[in-house]
Amino acid sequence: MKGLYFVTDRGLCGKTPLADVVLQAIRGGAACVQLREKDLHTRFFVEEAQRIKAMMAPFNVPLIINDRTDVALAAGADGVHLGQEDMPYGTARRLMGPGAIIGLSVETWEDVERAQELDCDYLGVSPIFATPTKLDTKAPWGLEGLAKIRAFSRHSLVGIGGLHAGNAEAVVMAGADSIAVVSAICASPDPFRTARELNQIIRLSLAKRGKTDFI
Repeated sequence: MKGLYFVTDRGLCGKTPLADVVLQAIRGGAACVQLREKDLHTRFFVEEAQRIKAMMAPFNVPLIINDRTDVALAAGADGVHLGQEDMPYGTARRLMGPGAIIGLSVETWEDVERAQELDCDYLGVSPIFATPTKLDTKAPWGLEGLAKIRAFSRHSLVGIGGLHAGNAEAVVMAGADSIAVVSAICASPDPFRTARELNQIIRLSLAKRGKTDFI
C-alpha cells in the first residue's frame, strides 16, 4: 500500500455529492479509497458502496470499507479496514479470502507488536497528529512514534490523522508508505487539485527514501 489513500466523510463534503469528490480524488491520483460511513444503516451503506465501486471500476483503484466486513462482502469491495474493536483480523481474513486487502489500525505499541505476527496488508498508524475527524483514538503517535514503528514493523504503514500538504512530506520521510487524508480532500474547494498536489508530494518523498516501486 503506497501513495495517496483517500478516506471519505460525506459530512465534510458540503453540498458536493460524495461520489463526485471520490471521482475527483481518483483523477487527482488517489491510489485507494476507503468508504467510511459511521451513520448509515447497513442496507444504505451496502447500496452506496456498490454505487461507488461501480463508478471506480474503470480506474482500477481499490475500494476499502471502513470497519464493516459484512458490508465489504455484500458490496464486493476489494477489502476492509479494521479498528482494534472491530471483527478480529483472523476472522475477517477467513471471510474475505487471501486476495482481499485488509488493513489494521494500531493505536498503541502493543497493537504494533501483535500485528507483527499477522499477514495484514498494511497498518494504519492512527492518529499521527490530533484531528477532529478521529475523536475515539489514543494519544497521537507523532513523527517519532511513526519512525519507531517503521524501524520495527514488517508491514506497509499508512499514516492518518491531521495530515495535509503541509506535513505529508515529513510523515513519509518518517516512515509512512501511504498518506491517508480525510478533511484535506473532502473539505477542499477543489478536491482534484488537492489530491494531485498531495499525490505529487507523496511520490517525491517516497522517491527520496528510495521507494520507487510504486511508479
